[in-house]
Amino acid sequence: MFKIGDIGVYPSHGVGVIQSIENKTISDQEQTFLIFRILDSDMTIMIPVNNIEAVGLRRVIHVEEVSKVYDILKKKDIEVENQTWNRRFREYTQKIKSGSAFEVAEVLRNLFILKLEKDLSFGERKMLDAARGLLVKELSIVQNRPEEIIENNIRDIFAC
Repeated sequence: MFKIGDIGVYPSHGVGVIQSIENKTISDQEQTFLIFRILDSDMTIMIPVNNIEAVGLRRVIHVEEVSKVYDILKKKDIEVENQTWNRRFREYTQKIKSGSAFEVAEVLRNLFILKLEKDLSFGERKMLDAARGLLVKELSIVQNRPEEIIENNIRDIFAC
């Protein structure tokens, strides 16, 4: 169970903090909500407590798992499937929506590798930026390091 002040990750939106836990009556039924504020956008989301798993809210990864994220990024001997950009876009969108830091790392790596081979579509460029932003924020929080350092670490991995 989350408590006030806990940091979590809301799929596709990123890292946020539980600001409060409130009871609200909706359709004559009282429900408990987590009031979750996304750090990057300052957006506030009300998440029904009984719906946390369904929406994919999770805690940030453990510091011990950071090396696994970097290992995924460094694994460059993969072959990006030769499929149409829109099919690839749908697949990568699902991975980002999963909320998994490891799947977001895969998307970031694959798009960086693809970018070296050819120009990305507008949607793929936006997705690359979104994946990078999601991963940088989470790694920054977990490692308690400035986002610029994490961004530089990722840039160094892809030498760009």
